[in-house]
Amino acid sequence: MNIDFTGKRILVTGSTGGIGLAAAEGFVAAGGQVVINGRSEERVSRALARLEGAQGFAGDLSNAEDCERLFSAFPDFDIVVNNIGIFGPQDFFETTDAEWTRFFDTNVLSGVRVSRAYATGMAARGWGRVIFIASESALNIPADMIHYGMTKTAQLAVSRGLAKRLAGTGVTVNAVLPGPTLSEGVAGMLAPDGGDLEKIAADFVVAHRGSSIIRRASRVDEVANMILYIASEQASATTGASLRVDGGVVDII
Repeated sequence: MNIDFTGKRILVTGSTGGIGLAAAEGFVAAGGQVVINGRSEERVSRALARLEGAQGFAGDLSNAEDCERLFSAFPDFDIVVNNIGIFGPQDFFETTDAEWTRFFDTNVLSGVRVSRAYATGMAARGWGRVIFIASESALNIPADMIHYGMTKTAQLAVSRGLAKRLAGTGVTVNAVLPGPTLSEGVAGMLAPDGGDLEKIAADFVVAHRGSSIIRRASRVDEVANMILYIASEQASATTGASLRVDGGVVDII
């Protein structure tokens, strides 16, 4: 299978590290014209050093003002990957209204705004891809991150509904559901003092995601592979889907 993004304009939000950066690298390698995004100029510049020919946009897409700056700077995309997201454990009874709002604005409303801005142009041209990076936590709501799980479930609702809204236009909308993944954020949560991250993450998966079939955390490139496929011409008949890259954590058939 030859996946080729030559001539395609691609936005990957939250892409200065982790899954987003791995996806951006894959798009660039396959010929795409990629714009990456991060909250600071420093992080964007550091990521661009790894992505020859890519462009960057520094801004916090959890707020409407920075989204408007993005839309003005880059009026059209053929492929949008809504990857920006935050996570972290916190007990339900200690999670404030402000924290619920922060998670919703970052994980959900950012993708709503970006998709609303760019999907109409895709539909007018008769081709496009909108991808939401959700999580297996959308289905397995973690008791210690209920506020996070809520946002991931909301992404599935938005993705499925938007796919139906764009029926027959040539624009597909899908969600990708990673499981525990060896990203910088996970490293910071599981191994803040260093150590063998792969072993620490595997021990976490066995202890807290006992239904995992691969018995380890996924690599960022393994998740990126699914993103690249679902964004490709070859995935033209897949839309409105929730595509798991969770190592078998979600125990359904």
